[in-house]
Amino acid sequence: MRRSASNVPRTQTSGVAGGRRRTGPTAWMAAPALVFFGAFALIPLVGVVVLSFTQWDGLGDIQFAGLTSWRATLADPVTHSALGLTLRVMVVSWVVQAPISLLLGVFMAGRQRYRAVLAVLYFLPLLFSSAAIGIGFKAMLDPVFGLSSALGIKWLSQDWLGNPTLALYTVIAVIAWAFVPFHSLLYQAGVRQIPRSLYEAAMIDGAGGWTQFWRITVPQLRYTIITSSTLMLVGSLTFFDLFYVMTQGGPGNATRILPLDMYLTGFRSFQMGKAAVISVILSAIGLTLSLTLNRLSGANRMESQMEGM
Repeated sequence: MRRSASNVPRTQTSGVAGGRRRTGPTAWMAAPALVFFGAFALIPLVGVVVLSFTQWDGLGDIQFAGLTSWRATLADPVTHSALGLTLRVMVVSWVVQAPISLLLGVFMAGRQRYRAVLAVLYFLPLLFSSAAIGIGFKAMLDPVFGLSSALGIKWLSQDWLGNPTLALYTVIAVIAWAFVPFHSLLYQAGVRQIPRSLYEAAMIDGAGGWTQFWRITVPQLRYTIITSSTLMLVGSLTFFDLFYVMTQGGPGNATRILPLDMYLTGFRSFQMGKAAVISVILSAIGLTLSLTLNRLSGANRMESQMEGM
């Protein structure tokens, strides 16, 4: 008995040592990804932060200027307007995309044959680049040679992209057309993971379609909703290409959002210091938004939405 008891710690020790040897290579497997992330994300971000404390026209020598670029950017009314427009794009695009994506995702998760054909049609926008989408819609919305001339509909003949009141919301509608299919795909995958037994039990209890949707589908998709909403809101900070192709910030500054303001400040006004400040502000907003949504959703606790079933 003494001999077997004395062997227990040796066995446990060797098992722990073996476990450590097994976890070592696993940790090293993450090294290439960390190096890639550091080289193409962290180092450029640090460089932009350093550049925000300088004055540079993009060609000559870089001169350290302290907080001069920060003061000039934070006091610029154009940047204030761009920040407000960016927040408006974030909110309005989420309000438009979220319910449409959820309903389309639930619809396409059905098993009927015709839904597969419709799903293919819904996903066609994912095949086009943002620049191609912007060029196509700009041509179709032309008040002279666009759809209004082809279809003879007077309501379409107004200047959608030249009207300061309509331009921003017109681009938001194009954004929804381009990105709703992606989020619908997320919801479709989430709905198909919900056990059918929940719906069968609800039907036995006499629950209708809308009751099942609000009491089963939506609660079971809470983490999918958080993921999709995070991608929508943070992605709104990167809508440079569509706005640049369709409006270039016009008419006036009616669609000059922060990403476009950063580009125009840096590459049109040749004020790289101020452009770097705007990029730091964009990064801070995106990081804060992502961390806040993650904390509020409780996703950091790694809970399963199937828990208890």
